[in-house]
Amino acid sequence: MEQFEAFLAAHLPSVPSFHPHYENSMHQMLIGGGKRFRPALLLGVVRAYNPLLTQSAFHAALAIELLHTYSLIHDDLPAMDNADLRRGIPTLHKTYDEVSAILAGDALNTYAFEVLSNAPLSDRVIVKLVRALAHNGGMKGMVLGQAIDCHFENQRLELDQVKMLHIHKTGKLIAASLQMGAFIVGRDEIANALYDFGIDLGLLFQIQDDILDVTQNDEQAGKTTNNDQSKNSFVTLLGFDQAMEEANVLADKIIQQMMSFDENLQRELSPTLNHYINRHKD
Repeated sequence: MEQFEAFLAAHLPSVPSFHPHYENSMHQMLIGGGKRFRPALLLGVVRAYNPLLTQSAFHAALAIELLHTYSLIHDDLPAMDNADLRRGIPTLHKTYDEVSAILAGDALNTYAFEVLSNAPLSDRVIVKLVRALAHNGGMKGMVLGQAIDCHFENQRLELDQVKMLHIHKTGKLIAASLQMGAFIVGRDEIANALYDFGIDLGLLFQIQDDILDVTQNDEQAGKTTNNDQSKNSFVTLLGFDQAMEEANVLADKIIQQMMSFDENLQRELSPTLNHYINRHKD
């Protein structure tokens, strides 16, 4: 991942102009850190089956990180979560203003596809990657989840509806990361299984985030916490103890799924996944 960080730093958006902070606003959240969870999943699949394609896959990994970062910038806006802190630093609308944050998010969204289109891969593979990222990060994926999340604030949903919300808002982009890794190495026969695994992983990730929202402070989490009271979070719906149980059951399921992977895939994904699977217990 150190090499990926260097690649990211070398491919930050470059837009010289007389605007005082347009370019910096696009850089701030990208270089502010983050878990790089989604790029790590994609690159893990690539390393498992064709390590020689790892450098070429950096473009796809960066595209996912760009799209994810745009979603965080917009998620933190006053019209949505109205959060002050992200990745341990002030959110963009706090550093600059709301317009700058909206436009930075817009720019990173489209830049993701520019980076992906320039990947040193075949046109056939690039089209499949573009389709996967757009489908899962767009109107039928993450954006739908965000729309449901915002519209139903202060309205209690059923558990299956909350799961649908978070599968779209969080799970689909995580699932796409694994699927895109399979496409890059030409292992289309496992792409669907990896996608389904990613949906479960994304759901666990969201339950954990909901738990950490009430167990960590802003400094520990690196973002605004205790901010879900009006949201349909798993803790809000189920209570803390039952949300922990849901996380434990899902974590056990994911561990069993991991054990069914071939040896190469287990070896490459385990370091990343083991770090996160039980993070709600820390």
